[in-house]
Amino acid sequence: MELVEAMRTTGTCRYYSDEPVPDEVLHRAFDAARFGPQGGNRQPVRWIVVRDPEVRRQLAALYLPHWEGYYQAVLDGVRSVGAVPKTVESANDFAHHLAEVPVLIVVCADLEGLHPTDAELDRLSVVGGASIYPTVQNLCLALRDQGVGSAVTTLLCHDEIKVKELLGIPDGFITAAHVAVGYPAKGFPTKLSRSPVEDSVSLDNFDTPLFG
Repeated sequence: MELVEAMRTTGTCRYYSDEPVPDEVLHRAFDAARFGPQGGNRQPVRWIVVRDPEVRRQLAALYLPHWEGYYQAVLDGVRSVGAVPKTVESANDFAHHLAEVPVLIVVCADLEGLHPTDAELDRLSVVGGASIYPTVQNLCLALRDQGVGSAVTTLLCHDEIKVKELLGIPDGFITAAHVAVGYPAKGFPTKLSRSPVEDSVSLDNFDTPLFG
């Protein structure tokens, strides 16, 4: 698959078939993902592939209460998600069927391999993720190249302590995301909805558009 096509059609897959994902497909995806950019080539990311139905059920049971609180806030108008109702409803269906997704991948990161240069600023620290999430996106693109869908979620990070206990994740490692993986039941999107380039690119200062 051509790279830009993969980038423009790797949407969040929320409906999966029950077809198993072979080891060789996952191996090719992980093999490509590991070349994601990361500070100092520290390679902090570790993956846990969860296929066991009971473990998937337990992860889904931890996930659902967090989703339901979020979903209710959307319904009550307390939280604005900027998503069309159809998208929110598909996410709700996804949450209630998470245990049925063939593969759940828990993304872990070695704290010693992260270098969050914004940790002392008076705001949310995000820089540490720069050595994690490009690798995760590489994984999703490499899966898409093989006709496999994915959905990245961070809701389960609320329950990191329980997830670490369930999966035997050692001290010094964090959970950074969870990726649902499987063959899509409804195919891939032909067009993803995103804001135009003109709305997000500036020249020399924040208020001067580069394009348009």
